[in-house]
Amino acid sequence: MGAFGSQSMAAPLRRVLMRSAAYAMRGADRAAWHYGPGFDPGKAAMQHAVLAELVAASGAEIEWIEDKADGLADSVFTHDPSLMTDRGALILSMGKPLRAKEPSLHEETYRRLGIPVLGRVEAPGQVEGGDCVWVDARTLAIGRGVRTNQEGIQQVANLLTPLGISVYGFDLPLWQGEEACLHLMSV
Repeated sequence: MGAFGSQSMAAPLRRVLMRSAAYAMRGADRAAWHYGPGFDPGKAAMQHAVLAELVAASGAEIEWIEDKADGLADSVFTHDPSLMTDRGALILSMGKPLRAKEPSLHEETYRRLGIPVLGRVEAPGQVEGGDCVWVDARTLAIGRGVRTNQEGIQQVANLLTPLGISVYGFDLPLWQGEEACLHLMSV
């Protein structure tokens, strides 16, 4: 692990960006966010708090994005709006319109923490972190599908190739329609 992040999906966690579900999910519209009829925001907040305890107990330092009632219910899924590298963060561009404001939360937090922002995926490019998998420290696979497009993959490649990182795009299957996407990490 470098000074700012990691280019591994298997190394022990040392520093983790999280956002509490206490306020972020409190007023979530189940239908709009595709949470299903069994979604309980109070239970989600409790489960997320337990997850944070487990992360801390593992020895990882947790860096928190401010939790406020801003309507960004999915913002607790912090893997999607940015991609960490050893040298800093890439700010991604969300394919789900309801999540469009989340990358700015990440960028603000990284700047507050002194973590370099190496670049940003700009529209019409789209890349979500769930479609990004570090194969090894020098190889990033990105799934091309509902939430990540070729323009976004090319922008990530343009940012990472000068750092000696190879970026490969792969087509993803369409599972249950465009609203319930299947990320590369889910395949």
